[in-house]
Amino acid sequence: QVQLVESGGGLVQTGESLTLSCAASGNIFRINAMGWYRQAPGKQRELVATMTPGGTIDYADSVKGRFTISRDDAKNTVYLQMNSLKPEDTAVYYCWAVSALSPYWGRGTQLTVSS
Repeated sequence: QVQLVESGGGLVQTGESLTLSCAASGNIFRINAMGWYRQAPGKQRELVATMTPGGTIDYADSVKGRFTISRDDAKNTVYLQMNSLKPEDTAVYYCWAVSALSPYWGRGTQLTVSS
C-alpha cells in the first residue's frame, strides 16, 4: 500500500505561479512512477506530468514549458512547479503513483486560476 498526500493548492490569478507537493508513504520502495493528473469540472481526469525513478519525464502538451515536475527522494515527495498559470489550469490536481503495478491516488487538491 502507498499513501499519497497532496498540498499546495489554492486560488491564484492568471500568470502567477504555484507549487504542489505530494508526500508518499508506505511501500514506497516498489514505486515505479509518480506524477500528477488533474480533473476539471465536467471533464475527464487527464495526465499532467509523470516521472519514473530513472528520471524519465512526460508532460501534457498543454503544460509543457510552464510546469515542471521534480522529486526529493530524501523526503519521498514529488513536486509540481506551475508557472504562467491560466484559467484553463483550474482543476483538482491528484497525485498518482504506481507500485507493484497497482495505481494509487491522493485525495486531490484544488487549484483555481482567476482571470
